[in-house]
Amino acid sequence: MERRLAAILIADVAGYSRLSQIDEEGTRRCFQADMDDIFLPKITEHHGRLVKTMGDGLLVEFHSVVDALHCAMDVQREKALRKASGDGAMRLDFRIGVNLGDIIVEGDDIQGDGVNIADRIQALAEPGGIAISGTTYDQVNTKLDVGYTSLGRQKVKGIVEPIRVYRVVLDPNKARILPRSVKGLLRMPAGRAAAIAVLLFAAATAYWWQPWELGLTPTLVERFAYPLPDKPSVAVLPFINVSGDTEQDHLAQGLTDDLITELSKVSGLFVIARHSVLAVQNGAGKIQDVAAELGVHYVLEGTLQRAGPRLRINVKLIDALSGLSVWAERYDRQYADLFAIQDDVTGKIISALAVELSDGERTQLERIPSDNLEAYDYYMRAEQEGLAYSDVETYRRTLSYYQKAIDLDPNFADAHAGIARVAVDVWRNDYNFLWSAAVARKIAYDAAGQALKLDPDNARAHTVLALLQLVDGRAAEARDSANRAVQAQPNSAEAFGNLALILVHTGSHEEAVAEMEKALRLDPAPPSSFRLLAGIVFYTARDNRRAIPLIEAARDALPNAEPAREYLTAAYAYEGDRVRGAQEKAKLLELFPDANLTYYNYLYDYWREDDLEHHLAGLRAAGIPEWPFGFVGSDADQLDADALHNLISDKTWSGKHKNGTAFVQYFDKAGNTAYRSANTNITGTVEVQGNRLCERFGGYFLDRMVCGQVYRNKDAGPGGAQYVHVTPQALKFFSLTP
Repeated sequence: MERRLAAILIADVAGYSRLSQIDEEGTRRCFQADMDDIFLPKITEHHGRLVKTMGDGLLVEFHSVVDALHCAMDVQREKALRKASGDGAMRLDFRIGVNLGDIIVEGDDIQGDGVNIADRIQALAEPGGIAISGTTYDQVNTKLDVGYTSLGRQKVKGIVEPIRVYRVVLDPNKARILPRSVKGLLRMPAGRAAAIAVLLFAAATAYWWQPWELGLTPTLVERFAYPLPDKPSVAVLPFINVSGDTEQDHLAQGLTDDLITELSKVSGLFVIARHSVLAVQNGAGKIQDVAAELGVHYVLEGTLQRAGPRLRINVKLIDALSGLSVWAERYDRQYADLFAIQDDVTGKIISALAVELSDGERTQLERIPSDNLEAYDYYMRAEQEGLAYSDVETYRRTLSYYQKAIDLDPNFADAHAGIARVAVDVWRNDYNFLWSAAVARKIAYDAAGQALKLDPDNARAHTVLALLQLVDGRAAEARDSANRAVQAQPNSAEAFGNLALILVHTGSHEEAVAEMEKALRLDPAPPSSFRLLAGIVFYTARDNRRAIPLIEAARDALPNAEPAREYLTAAYAYEGDRVRGAQEKAKLLELFPDANLTYYNYLYDYWREDDLEHHLAGLRAAGIPEWPFGFVGSDADQLDADALHNLISDKTWSGKHKNGTAFVQYFDKAGNTAYRSANTNITGTVEVQGNRLCERFGGYFLDRMVCGQVYRNKDAGPGGAQYVHVTPQALKFFSLTP
């Protein structure tokens, strides 16, 4: 496989589908005429190679990026001249993208990121225009008589990192020129210029009322990692506790979180998630650096000081583009006035940015989370503990804080929703260290229901309900609940990420990817658990190139998280990366030696069939065994239905698990069973289905009936176990007790 650096030109007809619907044959004739009369001669003139045509587009390779751009310019200028002739014939407008990058050569064809980037940036060109990548601009910006307008860093489909994009201005006199009024000002006498400067300054001081509508200079935009949203964008920096008492840290953190949550309810704003702000702030020195990294126009910062019942809060909203303060306030109040301060800050920001609120948003913002400040204090402590993929003690502390908040204020909807979120994670991932699956499921449903009874627009409660409905096989209801969560909190990365998960598991892969991209824009430096969620969505949507870096980052931060190892194993297999695939499989089986395909088949039985088969096929290709511990039984040794009935009718088994845990299991004649080990004492039911022995233990393995097989243990020596019982969860060696 040959790789090389090349200049790539991709051209595509703007509005081709619409034109074809009007006159399909005529549109095709025009395309071919442009190919024969314009493109092919210009490609030859500039030493290019037509690789192929693609419906209404074409792919061309050049050895020189200057030649590639020169060809694009000549094509568009010739097209403009013919259009200006106005002979009445149909004219097609082309968008052209040019990129300098690495390509893969396969025969006469080429592919790779160099081609993909060219394709993505041509879509950012205007009809009749040219867009180029940053690598192209770096090579040509002083070599051709044209101008350039920066579009900043653009996030494009299929490319992990944002790329710099420029539009080519064919008339250089229209690029990078100062407005005539400003040029005149520079030539005026000092006194007159000063007078006009005062007027300009006065106008500038008012511009923040709707600054997002003004154009930005290319040099300023280039600093931003993402394009600015088309609405006022805000990052709330963590409030600094200046009390000299670390016990008040959670209060400062809680104030930060609540302001983000409240602002996130406003659809007219774009609000960055807290974790990303904290991650970026730790590595950036100035307000402008934070804003550039997150791609936002405004930054809110503040300090908090508490002394007994007194509370002092300083807060400032800064325009990161100018460095000027848009609004600032100092509050010297009683601690009991905390909610009033939050409301005032939120209202002042909305007013300063001239954002219109809907009636529903106004109602939501007027809602007080709790009128009991002690309950609110415990709730803030719980929120700081974290939720997903936590250790046992962290989960327990989190739940205890939520419960204390509810004990103090039974009508605290957010605290009920917090318990629901922990419970649904325990249930959905089959964790049994806090509750059995059945208990966790009931707690999640009850807590989410109570939260929605108290606050019908509680986004987290709708999110939990969506996950419960998904696993219960109620796809339409799950999608509805997930959408309601987004509507309730339109700037919540958690809500968008959850919606993406629901969509990808209900068949809407492209829509899921789009929603996850929104989530990652709101939370561009997300926590590890959210990276894992995003990676799972991209993987399920068959986009391994975007999935793998996200899951790798989650794995590095959460080395003992089974899902990270599991999904990476399958993704590497699909990418043909045998080395890393083998390493990941080995680590998965080292950490979870009972990992097996049968278990995953049961655990994900609510997935769509093609998605489940895709996942199992990837794991199978990587070498994950069908049964735990790699067990493979002989058909000749497997017990049939009659033998199984005899084995469980008023019988007692005694033996050991593969991991060494001793157990005893009793079966009566009515289909009931009792299992006991050093750490477990449970009862359930049992039945024979063909040659399979099926068991259900209430509260375990999502309350599913789980089936396995029993084999005669031919490898056992004298005094060894008579039988082997293999299930998706365990490998047991046992004998009948006399």
